[in-house]
Amino acid sequence: MGSPKIVLTASSTEASEFKHSVWQQMLSATIPFKYSKTFINPASMVNDSWPDGRAKYVPNGLRMVETLLLRDYGEDDVVVCYYENLDRFVGPETKVVAIHAHNPLGISYATDVYSKLGGENLMPLNAAEFLKIVNHPILAKHKPKIVVGGPGGWQLEKANRLDEFNIDYLIDGEIERVFSDLFRRILDGDPSLERIVKIPKAMQPTIDEIPVVRHRSTFGVVEITRGCGRGCQFCSPATKVGRSFPLDHIVESTRVNVSEGATEVMLTSEDMFLYEQLPNFGTNTDALERMFRAVLAVEGLETIQLTHITMAPVVKDPTVIERLTPLTVPYSHLKHDESTDPNKCITDPIIGLETGSPRLFEQFMKGKAYPYKAYQWRDVVLKGMEILNRHNWYPFNTFIIGLPGETDEDTKLSLDMLFDLRDSKGMYVPTWFVPLENTRMQKKDSAKLIEMSDLQWEFFFTCWKYNLEFYRGGTLERYKYSMGIPLYYRMLGRKLFGQGIKYPLYRLGGFPERLMRKHMYLDFSGIKRNKAGMKPFEKEIVPGFETVKGLNMVDASAMRRTADLPEPAAVAGD
Repeated sequence: MGSPKIVLTASSTEASEFKHSVWQQMLSATIPFKYSKTFINPASMVNDSWPDGRAKYVPNGLRMVETLLLRDYGEDDVVVCYYENLDRFVGPETKVVAIHAHNPLGISYATDVYSKLGGENLMPLNAAEFLKIVNHPILAKHKPKIVVGGPGGWQLEKANRLDEFNIDYLIDGEIERVFSDLFRRILDGDPSLERIVKIPKAMQPTIDEIPVVRHRSTFGVVEITRGCGRGCQFCSPATKVGRSFPLDHIVESTRVNVSEGATEVMLTSEDMFLYEQLPNFGTNTDALERMFRAVLAVEGLETIQLTHITMAPVVKDPTVIERLTPLTVPYSHLKHDESTDPNKCITDPIIGLETGSPRLFEQFMKGKAYPYKAYQWRDVVLKGMEILNRHNWYPFNTFIIGLPGETDEDTKLSLDMLFDLRDSKGMYVPTWFVPLENTRMQKKDSAKLIEMSDLQWEFFFTCWKYNLEFYRGGTLERYKYSMGIPLYYRMLGRKLFGQGIKYPLYRLGGFPERLMRKHMYLDFSGIKRNKAGMKPFEKEIVPGFETVKGLNMVDASAMRRTADLPEPAAVAGD
């Protein structure tokens, strides 16, 4: 048998589903390659292949490319494999090698930040793996066309490194509608085809044009929606209209994954509450219940994972969480000692909280709070977390530090929110602002660690103090941090980032708060964590009204907190 015409591949870290842990994948995107053997379990880098060398699971985007190719080519002509098997498949007859690029240069949210905590010019592990693929000797030997696509492909264009990696074509955008014609032109070497192929939004596929994948994806990804439409300026899916997949499509995708060995599927969405949404971003709880029950009925499926949700729908109608909890929490592989579930199960959807500043919220992401207003965001978050925690939803929350124009007052408001969340249950993961391509902020400047203020460092390390307490390592783990933090600060931290990092680091290390209260904004001295969780949020939150748009958002929020005034009533059409 000759070599296949088309070979598809992705890095081991992007394909890994080690212990069903999305967290493990995130670590590989942040840990510098230099230290990866110390911090990352080597077993997580070993992915399963079928006896013939084909990959058992790869990122869902690569599976979609494979599925589209299999419309026009046979299984013998299209092979998906990992790096270690490239030389087994790439040969004289191979015309194209297509590479999935999630984070090829390590400059997306979080990765460019966390890797640099270990020193300047350090490359995260998954970026090192991408370079290993494009520099594989078998590609130089047979010289197939190299095609790169995926959510991180823009990094290569922005850094102008296509020539360096011998990349023939870079594809950016949703491909389903145009793929057959596009790939034919690539194979034919069409001279009129641009090297960087940007698929316009006008060519965005309808749901009917998106097929069910032929084979299993990493984590058993099953798309339930695409797009969002809430309009957050730093996010690409937020600019696209939300679309829901038909129930039979979702069930069939689940069956495909389970039939090839997956015991868990990840129901993927930019916001699960937009599935079969009602007018004005209304949550269709009946449709969500039907969808979960249909997925759980697939024989062989044991557990499910959720991806993104937003907080406002939780507050607007808490019965959504009450009704979905029996269909999610007991079917999660995640556990936590503080869960009230009989088996200690929890579910951890991802929620973008982003900032505690009403001013920044109004400027960059006000649609995220709909139907509430920017000045209400703090209360929405607090009430939402209380509702979620009560039902054993312990979310994975993200914040963005260094949004354009962020001031010390903005950071203090984020710190205030973080302080109010001190008894909550969940993760708080801070990232630095990065202007992603295909967003409304793509021309803004990135936040730079070297320019971070003392308050921003305090926010960063206070988040991680919460996270360590949430997972509560044993005495030995806490001792390691307490000993290691001063060493890191003296040997590397202050040299890289200055003295402003000192006391926030010491807070992370568990040093007594009373010794640091004069040096930081938040004062935790005398504060003990309430293991029972957040107190019930009894204040009713109703949508705001038109006239607050003329107020300074920071001042308006402060006035309402100080005076404890009731929130304004809704105005029709606002």
